[in-house]
Amino acid sequence: MFEELEKINERPEPFQFYTASDLWTDEHTSKQMLSFHLNEAIDVSSRNAGFINRSVEWIVSMFNVGRDTGIADFGCGPGLYAARLAKHGANVTGIDFSVRSIEYAKDVATRERLNIVYVNRNYLEFETEDRFDLALMIMCDFCALSPEQRKGLLSKFHNILKPGGSVLLDVYSLSAFEQREETASYEVNQLNGFWSPDKYYGFLNTFKYDEEKVVLDKYTIIEPERTRQVYNRLQYFAPEDLEREFTEAGFSVKEFYSDVAGTPYDRKSNEFAVIANKE
Repeated sequence: MFEELEKINERPEPFQFYTASDLWTDEHTSKQMLSFHLNEAIDVSSRNAGFINRSVEWIVSMFNVGRDTGIADFGCGPGLYAARLAKHGANVTGIDFSVRSIEYAKDVATRERLNIVYVNRNYLEFETEDRFDLALMIMCDFCALSPEQRKGLLSKFHNILKPGGSVLLDVYSLSAFEQREETASYEVNQLNGFWSPDKYYGFLNTFKYDEEKVVLDKYTIIEPERTRQVYNRLQYFAPEDLEREFTEAGFSVKEFYSDVAGTPYDRKSNEFAVIANKE
């Protein structure tokens, strides 16, 4: 028992594990995540419907979205942005590795006759011959990636964008990083049964890495037939560090905002958005 507890509380390297698929493709948790996506009143998985509506209107105005504007939505989920943008005439491709979310999005697109192509794939492995005017990655997905993964993704953005094409994405700020603390907790059926429909014991260890500006939530879920660990890793950024990554990938940063709805940039904001153009 002591050795098992040692493993549960063991501190990994900040980029040692990547288990995003365990969260989004598991039969039970993907159902939970989709329900969060579709709850229009909360900011879990997706932001609330009011914010999304404001965000889409700003995106349409900022990037002159209209007939035949090509948009790639990375981590599209159930298509909350993709569907709205398609209604403004855009040709949208949505990429997500949650089968459940993609199936929901496809049903909506079919029912509403929207011009959207949905691809069920890990966006890190997405390849296409199509070229786009705009690449989106919204809800701070970029923060879940390691430096190597981010470098590869920015290269992918550069390849699929037309000359002068743009990227819009958001990240968590150093202000938000300062508010995080290391913790350890234990609970029966942790997060109200989020991890399994059956009884389980859940441990959460939160580790903070000051040098890398990373926070890792390490979940250990103990069930009768198995024990598993899920690592929810988030990178936090200063604008100058994010700009450096974009510049090295062949982009020029156009502007920073406090969110993807165009709120003016405030360094105290817990997150911020960037627009970068392909050089």
